[in-house]
Amino acid sequence: MSDNKNPIANPIMVLREEFDDWAVVFNPDTGQAFGLNPTSVFIWKQLDGKNSIAEIVNMVKENCNNVPAEAEEHVNKFIEQLTEQGLVGYEAAKV
Repeated sequence: MSDNKNPIANPIMVLREEFDDWAVVFNPDTGQAFGLNPTSVFIWKQLDGKNSIAEIVNMVKENCNNVPAEAEEHVNKFIEQLTEQGLVGYEAAKV
């Protein structure tokens, strides 16, 4: 993933937050739903096209509990999986 691009959540997706900070992302076009744990919900909310993956990793480290040393790898893989599912795309960073 390129450093000059910022991930952005697909605007047609619907985030429905449930109890205990868990959530469901729903694709109204396909009817698919994806469950998100609290850390994934936090990451999802940062996918606004303004934050790079490195910035999101730093936010996770600053705002979440019990962050593993492999956090960067986990965040990259999670965003990659979201991209493969069509839930996330990329917008060029403003220069």
